[in-house]
Amino acid sequence: MDEIPRRLTAKPSWLINQLSVHSRRLVSDAFAAAGARGYHYRLLAALHESGPASQAELGRRGRVDRSDVVAAINELAAQGYVERTPDPDHGRRNRITLTPEGARRLRDMDDVLDQVQDDLLGPLSAGDREALTRLLGRVLAHHEQG
Repeated sequence: MDEIPRRLTAKPSWLINQLSVHSRRLVSDAFAAAGARGYHYRLLAALHESGPASQAELGRRGRVDRSDVVAAINELAAQGYVERTPDPDHGRRNRITLTPEGARRLRDMDDVLDQVQDDLLGPLSAGDREALTRLLGRVLAHHEQG
């Protein structure tokens, strides 16, 4: 960082962007090594925390673009991690449900992602990590309110 102009390193937006690039690479590489993708984790986590949902609702919960949801659900269904059944309330909609194997896969992916967090935030103490996470969450919530 010595060669980078201080005007840049003094700006949180620049630092966040640089860390975002690094973080995305770490997550992508770790999930690829585990035979998974970030979309899989996001959708499985949404199902685990909020229960069965339509594909559109899952996309919103997991912040997965609707054009990517169907392909990701197809992959998860082919691996036995989710089940797709007709929604009894809407004939044209599918209801996606997490399977027991999907819950196990999510726990495995949690372990992968926990290791990524340790790699990414290695120089920080546990307290600093909690503070950073809390502060980033607060900034994100502020910008999503409007």
